[in-house]
Amino acid sequence: MSIFEAADETDAAGGYIFKTNKIFIMLRWLMLFFFAVVTNNFLLAQQNTLEIKGSHNNIYLNHTVAPKETFYSIGRMYNVNPKELAAFNHLKFETPLNVAAILKIPLNKINFTQTGYKAKTQADIPVYHTLEPGETLYRLGVNYNKVPVASLKKWNHLQSDAVSIGTPMIVGFLRVDKTESALAKITEKPAAAVAVAPQKDEKTAEKKTEEIAAAIPNVRAADATLTKGSTATADQPAVNEVAVTNVNTNSDAGFSGGYFKNLFNRQTANKSLVDKNGDAGIFKSTSGWQDGKYYCFNNNAVAGTVVKITNIATGKSVYAKVLDVIPDIKQNEGLSVILSNAAANELGAGENNFSCILSFGK
Repeated sequence: MSIFEAADETDAAGGYIFKTNKIFIMLRWLMLFFFAVVTNNFLLAQQNTLEIKGSHNNIYLNHTVAPKETFYSIGRMYNVNPKELAAFNHLKFETPLNVAAILKIPLNKINFTQTGYKAKTQADIPVYHTLEPGETLYRLGVNYNKVPVASLKKWNHLQSDAVSIGTPMIVGFLRVDKTESALAKITEKPAAAVAVAPQKDEKTAEKKTEEIAAAIPNVRAADATLTKGSTATADQPAVNEVAVTNVNTNSDAGFSGGYFKNLFNRQTANKSLVDKNGDAGIFKSTSGWQDGKYYCFNNNAVAGTVVKITNIATGKSVYAKVLDVIPDIKQNEGLSVILSNAAANELGAGENNFSCILSFGK
């Protein structure tokens, strides 16, 4: 017997219980409607803050768990396998989610795109990164799958490379199924999702390399003033670097790895050491010949980090401080690191590119 049939019988006797049940049912539907509205508004709020976290091969979004959400419902929302979602957050798949908990949503080849090609049943939702001090469009592109600067300018309607700190920049798109994700109905921007072919500005990148190389004497001056107890700057990690005395000024005598060897040991003391095989290029500089201060360009470590470079052919190693990412020009394609000619000389590498092992802390 249904609740309505029971209510009818009671109504025939007196009618009081029928009215009570009717009110109860109406309240129940109102509560469900209220819950649906709150959930929808919650999704709207989350969608408006799709900000990318991490960099390189570990990028993700943050999601605040709403009432009654599960790995399945969140997985459908972000186009992620629910079991993969649980594993990414180091949670057991069977464990219920806590309301207001923060989940990391992995961005991978399935749900994150920077090409703009999608099926009719799919929607692309902009994913943002807020510019921080010292960041440029070039650095932004390197951090997020080496997306071309031209694409970043296209998506963000920029006429030049000039950007301001604190500006939200589109760096890619969350790709979801229109029939599965509530996010697809909120802000789909198909016009902005069209990427353009990579365009390398050879002259600009080459000029940048020359400018940074020319500025190395200023970097050396900064190193000389960084003494025990110094604090970090934007490009220098917080380390206790002590000035080196009795440096051999004979460029052929060798510096046993260079000025930054001890700093490398301190920076990697509590980290895992990562070794990467690759090819090394060389740029010309007056730095390092007299003091053993070697510098390099590298995409794996942030500016200010010291990396160890070993020449596979000779077995010799040097320690070089990272100045910036590798300039994106044709002659640098396939290179893992570009180091100063003084460092290459210390490694016995001559003037040509050579095979090396790049070591850094992570």
